Amino acid sequence: MLSPPHSGTLEKLFQYIDLHQDEFVQTLKEWVAIESDSVQPMPRLRQELFRMMALAADKLRNLGARVDSVDLGSQQMPDGQSLPTPPIILAELGNDPKKPSVCFYGHLDVQPAQKEDGWLTDPYTLTEVDGKLYGRGATDNKGPVLAWINAVSTFRALQQDLPVNVKFILEGMEEAGSVALEELVKREKDNFFSGVDYIVISDNLWLSQKKPALTCGTRGNCYFTVEVKCRDQDFHSGTFGGILNEPMADLVALLGSLVDSSGHILVPGIYDQMAPITEEEKTMYENIDLDLEEYQKSSRVERFLFDTKEELLTHLWRYPSLSIHGIEGAFDEPGTKTVIPGRVLGKFSIRLVPHMTPSVVETQVTQHLEAVFSKRNSFNKMAVSMVLGLQPWTANINGTQYLAARRAIQTVFGVDPDMIQDGSTIPIAKIFQDITQKSVMMLPLGAVDDGEHSQNEKINRDLSFDTTSGHLLNNSVIFLL
Repeated sequence: MLSPPHSGTLEKLFQYIDLHQDEFVQTLKEWVAIESDSVQPMPRLRQELFRMMALAADKLRNLGARVDSVDLGSQQMPDGQSLPTPPIILAELGNDPKKPSVCFYGHLDVQPAQKEDGWLTDPYTLTEVDGKLYGRGATDNKGPVLAWINAVSTFRALQQDLPVNVKFILEGMEEAGSVALEELVKREKDNFFSGVDYIVISDNLWLSQKKPALTCGTRGNCYFTVEVKCRDQDFHSGTFGGILNEPMADLVALLGSLVDSSGHILVPGIYDQMAPITEEEKTMYENIDLDLEEYQKSSRVERFLFDTKEELLTHLWRYPSLSIHGIEGAFDEPGTKTVIPGRVLGKFSIRLVPHMTPSVVETQVTQHLEAVFSKRNSFNKMAVSMVLGLQPWTANINGTQYLAARRAIQTVFGVDPDMIQDGSTIPIAKIFQDITQKSVMMLPLGAVDDGEHSQNEKINRDLSFDTTSGHLLNNSVIFLL
């Protein structure tokens, strides 16, 4: 990357941002007011999604960007209805061959939200309380998208030349699985992405409430279902209890065979592929700013499985984990219904770490469950299916892009960022890296307590660290540019 603007220019850019904070917040308020929920398949919400994408496209056009809203056709839903898929926005600002090109990815759709769910304010009315901006999409992901757009608009307003060419790829279906995004990236590999040098994603959070971070890895995910079936109809426990193999008992035994009380996965061979944890990684974990007691308190749990920061982070980021999510077909309503389910479906997933692969994990899990089921001598039928297989992602933290980001954070916040990983799965990072073969970086712009996907989602109006003079998150983006 080229060197950032000199200190005098930076000071002008930062001053402009400080003077125009209220305008930036007002734009975020307008964006949050749009109920761009992609999860619930409703025509009204799809209209809102289209409205959101059009608003963002107009915003970029007003900056002088060349904008293409790519039509993605329609989406066939399981219930038979067909809903239009919101377009993906491809935008370009500048094409100077002497400058590197940075492409920013973001999404403008949100998770469902209702005040009755436990929100203290209307989720679609951005509300400021003690310097925190509450609203659905504030941190995931409308706020960060606007941070990048506002950074570019600041250069434009001050008639300053952008030090890099900037591209945007914005979608409206991330929360629903990024429908058609991977196909578009493949199609645009030699077109839109041909001149791109670096790709930046700002769609996750810091590990701290105050200290910035850069994310250099995420875990993968294999999602499984295991079905146990006797027949399609349920049974009366008084009529059939004691004379047949009950599907629920089989399923509970299967699920119980997957992981022990210490979190250790019991599937044979599951840890064999795992990449060794290096001394460099261990040192990195030691230097990360994490108050374990505060983290436990904010998580509202009695106790974690591990007593040290290093153990907790290692098991959250660098060891696979297995979680049991639920049982379909079981009686879960209030009351005392004496039913024996005729068919039940258990759901669980395994988070993958380098160098684990979904195909190997699928084989290991299937063989393990088949062996456990065989020993039960049940007359029921069992079927295992891996419905999702996503690989882990890792980045080169010594690459040009990460070094530029560290320099930006040091300048704006006065500290060296934590180099963190994410225990969850963010497929788009791996998709971009594998298809485009470009450098991909995750630059989180939200604090750990922002509550993405949760009630009372927020983003801090003024992201500062201790006594360092605070600027809106736009400042980090400006320095990175």
